[in-house]
Amino acid sequence: MKGKWAIWFVFLALVIVSMTFVAACAKEATPSPTATPSPTPKVYKLKVQSAWPHGDLSMETLTEFAAAAEKRSNGRLKISVFGEPDIVPMFQVLEAVKKGTLDIGHAGGTLWGGVIPVAEIEFGIPYSFRVPWEKTYEAKQAAIRKFFYESGLIDLLREEYAKQGVYYLDIHTYGPVPIVVAKKPIRTMEDLKGVKIRDEGLWTEWHNMLGAAGTDISGSEAYMALKTGALDAAQWDVSCITGLKWHEVAPYWIRGEENDAAIGHMLVNMNVWNSLPEDLKEALAGAAEDYWYATVEAYGKEVKVIEDMAKRGEIVEVWLDEEAIAKHAEAAQEIWDELAARDAACAKAIQLIKEWQEEGKYR
Repeated sequence: MKGKWAIWFVFLALVIVSMTFVAACAKEATPSPTATPSPTPKVYKLKVQSAWPHGDLSMETLTEFAAAAEKRSNGRLKISVFGEPDIVPMFQVLEAVKKGTLDIGHAGGTLWGGVIPVAEIEFGIPYSFRVPWEKTYEAKQAAIRKFFYESGLIDLLREEYAKQGVYYLDIHTYGPVPIVVAKKPIRTMEDLKGVKIRDEGLWTEWHNMLGAAGTDISGSEAYMALKTGALDAAQWDVSCITGLKWHEVAPYWIRGEENDAAIGHMLVNMNVWNSLPEDLKEALAGAAEDYWYATVEAYGKEVKVIEDMAKRGEIVEVWLDEEAIAKHAEAAQEIWDELAARDAACAKAIQLIKEWQEEGKYR
């Protein structure tokens, strides 16, 4: 009996030893991999400054551009909005974008005509962006945007601005321009003679040709210049009345010079633009297009405001007479011809406008 138990004991011992050996040789179980968290998407913080001061309608409407960019980018584009002269003065905006002091500049090409000649035409030169074949304000704005994009003018502008190290993002409207306010009525060429008027770019040359004395000062200085008599008149867009309140010191609204729109732009530092992923480029471009429609709506409302002010006698509407308008048109044509001779880009832009105005193309 003892022998039988001894055999069982030896057998059990061997089984235990064998199991221990197998367990020791077995690989340890590999733990389940832990999921790597997705990297947090980069947030781009950008600065946009307008060349126009606080109180200017297009400058104040830039908050809608910033909001649209943030929404379209799911929070990855955060844009801080500034007015002139918060970071740089009006005439330094282009250079500030080029150098990277500003990521985005908001302005009108007439400020840079000495550097980019075609920019004068882009902004609108006397009697260029008139759309008599459309009857409503909204339709006129739509026709002008269609012209920029379908004629190829937008591509020409992007090529010219790229030479300055900036990307031409999109256009926006300032509504009818120039809105001229004056300290006295101006109806005739004699009335216009010697009038000291706040201008910019080629509009200064145009008024000088007509006998006025154009002077190029910033919008933020114009109210006091009108008040003190340093200026007799000033031109801007509709917000010179509704926002900047120039009519308080210059109550006459002079009619007959305006285009149906002046066109502004947003310019992006080229390095900033190239650094953005494609989806954020699309988001920024989409926000700029949203801003176009925001300015169309905003200026449409403000035009109605000043028309109502005129009906109530809060401003006095004064029309140039037929002789004065004819003289303005003659001087405008001289400016068109002079611009076309400046360089190839100007010649092409003037050609496109004439095809649009005279031949009905791009409509």
